Amino acid sequence: MAKPDKKSSASRIVADNRKARYNYEIGEAIEAGLQLSGTEVKSLRAGRSNLADSYAAEYRGEIYLYNAYIPEYLQANRFNHETKRPRKLLLHKRQIQRLIGAVDREGMTIVPLKIYFDDKGRAKCEIALGKGKKLHDKRATEKQRDWNREKSRLLKSHS
Repeated sequence: MAKPDKKSSASRIVADNRKARYNYEIGEAIEAGLQLSGTEVKSLRAGRSNLADSYAAEYRGEIYLYNAYIPEYLQANRFNHETKRPRKLLLHKRQIQRLIGAVDREGMTIVPLKIYFDDKGRAKCEIALGKGKKLHDKRATEKQRDWNREKSRLLKSHS
């Protein structure tokens, strides 16, 4: 039996922050590990988590993920976790320093984009530095998206 390609074995996305690309200009994305308890991993595998209002910030020289909702695991009884507790992101020291520097100097925000399981079954969080968009930028993004949609419709009906 042949080994599957890395590209063909796609990672399973558990939570996606769709508002992030609308509200922020997203820069380079970084993959970070998540420090989770056992019930959080089981709950993530069930797949009902949410990243809508979450953000990442520095606390005592480490980066933490705040407001990420991971529901309680029903079979855990009293050993369950808090649903919106701060979760530590596992990054290299140089990556942490670069993120903290960008937040302090340039006023950027660390935005979580998605939580997924990699090929080895580990929970990962994709984060990126984002600069908040103004209202007119959001309107321009919406206008461009509508135009692309209309253009594809016209090309499809024309051919």
